Amino acid sequence: MGTVGLLYVGAVLFLNGTMLLGLIESRSASPLNLMVGGLQVITPTYLIFTADGNAAQILGASGLYLFGFTYLYVAFNLLAGLDGRALGYFSGFVAVCAVVFAGLNFWHRIDGVRWGDNAFGVIWLYWAFLWALFFVLLGLGKESIGRYTGAVAAIQGWVTGAAPSFLLLTNNWTQYADTYAIVLAIFGVVVFGGLYVVVPKLRQTTPTPAPAAA
Repeated sequence: MGTVGLLYVGAVLFLNGTMLLGLIESRSASPLNLMVGGLQVITPTYLIFTADGNAAQILGASGLYLFGFTYLYVAFNLLAGLDGRALGYFSGFVAVCAVVFAGLNFWHRIDGVRWGDNAFGVIWLYWAFLWALFFVLLGLGKESIGRYTGAVAAIQGWVTGAAPSFLLLTNNWTQYADTYAIVLAIFGVVVFGGLYVVVPKLRQTTPTPAPAAA
């Protein structure tokens, strides 16, 4: 994933999380979703057209579309007031693809060279979990997990977007990637498991209206 684009994936995940938590008005999140969604469609298109048959580059670019189309879909839903069910089922598709990308990062090799790394394998599992939550929230209409999904999205904006992006931008990723994979795996189990217990209790004391889209 493009290093700079990853930073803004983190930003939009954080913003959409705050929206689901009821901290901002839903439609106010649409500009950033449009901008990042557009970036995540234009960038992979350019990378694929200039790849000159490079299988690793094409494979890496393909995953960007999953994000781009999701954020554009969110923006259109918010601006047009569309029913979120179709976005929810698309999120289910993305969740399955994210599991595949996780596996590719762990095990796939191209011409004998490992394509990904363990840290991004864990990060893709994080994203698979988040998009699965969007599927349950929007596709299946389980509004009770709205705030939990928002909390997960907001946290993932930092730990799967901003933090890895800065490590990559400062050329520290290779040095810390395996450590980050272990820390992230433990963090996800502890924090997201704990939030699942805490957030329903918060909902009982400070209810928020269900948003139109994730």
